Amino acid sequence: MRSGSIDRFTRLAVILAILAVAAAGCSPETGATRTPTATSGPLSDAYSRVLGPQSLRFPEDDGPHEEYLTEWWYYTGNLDTADGRHFGFQLTFFRRAAVPQEYLQDRDSAWAAGQIYLAHFALTDVAGGQFHAAERFSRGAAGLAGAQADPYRVWLENWSVEAGPGGGYLLKASDGGRAIELVLKDARGRTLHGDGGYSRKGPDPGNASTYISQARLEAAGTVMVDGVRHEVSGLAWMDHEYGTSALGPEEIGWDWFSMQLDDGSELMLFQLRRAGGGISLYSSGTLVEPDGTTVHLGVNDFTITVDDRWTSPHSGAEYPAAWTVEVPSAGIVIEIEPYLNDQELQVSFVYWEGAVRVEGSRDGLALSGSGYVELTGYAHSMQGEF
Repeated sequence: MRSGSIDRFTRLAVILAILAVAAAGCSPETGATRTPTATSGPLSDAYSRVLGPQSLRFPEDDGPHEEYLTEWWYYTGNLDTADGRHFGFQLTFFRRAAVPQEYLQDRDSAWAAGQIYLAHFALTDVAGGQFHAAERFSRGAAGLAGAQADPYRVWLENWSVEAGPGGGYLLKASDGGRAIELVLKDARGRTLHGDGGYSRKGPDPGNASTYISQARLEAAGTVMVDGVRHEVSGLAWMDHEYGTSALGPEEIGWDWFSMQLDDGSELMLFQLRRAGGGISLYSSGTLVEPDGTTVHLGVNDFTITVDDRWTSPHSGAEYPAAWTVEVPSAGIVIEIEPYLNDQELQVSFVYWEGAVRVEGSRDGLALSGSGYVELTGYAHSMQGEF
């Protein structure tokens, strides 16, 4: 979801790519790899774009799609100890192409890199009233960072998610006395958003992504806080998305919601916010019924009302801090509140992403659950960022 402007991520990618090229001239020869070459003129048109539904194959499409500019694998979840102590976690991996594939040349170096990786790890400790977030960058070379489909693995240094025994996934990350070690088991299967995974974000060709989720991952393992390990279990959510230019020219950010409800359903919604106010007509969502069937939701099929706001003492940005969500066709009315207001990530681009609790009803019957909300474009516009 980027434009052609030079953003923070691009500048960091260029720096790392230059280092990769320089290292290629002095590293041990370990077989041909590909590294960026200098070229003139705009490069954005040389990347592949998501122009319509694709024929997806798994596990192949769990891996990287390096012909597209940007890609991410996003893991979030809510966890509890046996005595009810609650944690939220985020472990996300971003891939960014340094230049289009056609401008790469073969280099005999393990350090040559055509892809740059970024990862975020965050942990919410509700009882302790603490939120901790960390960021890492690395080149996709020399084993430092990368992604592969079979066997499935995405990693940046010692932060990783990989295929585990019995078809599950192993998730590991640590920073500053906080750590997670989790086993995730898919209880739902893959959800393809939009039209078979084709998720439009704007009117122009290529203002879209391929968007795949695993919306109900059963999680178990440990969370470490200040050197103390806690046995936990709960639910996690995974998003895998790739494309080249998703945001339309007037869109500055988005509000994204993922909710796992106790009737066995899941709900994903996103609102694309416009610079002059209002919501893009390409905002949408997906309701996953308990039997696994999916219902696509257009912008007129749901409403999101902001009930409270919170101002960050770190960035000064004002964020929504409570919401009422209604999906009239499904009889859903729910209220969403953060477990902690301060879940703002102070990283390369400042945004809010945090664990939330859900209470409400469906067709008059009580409904509850938990989820994650991501809020971008409040500290600064995301136009030109993704």
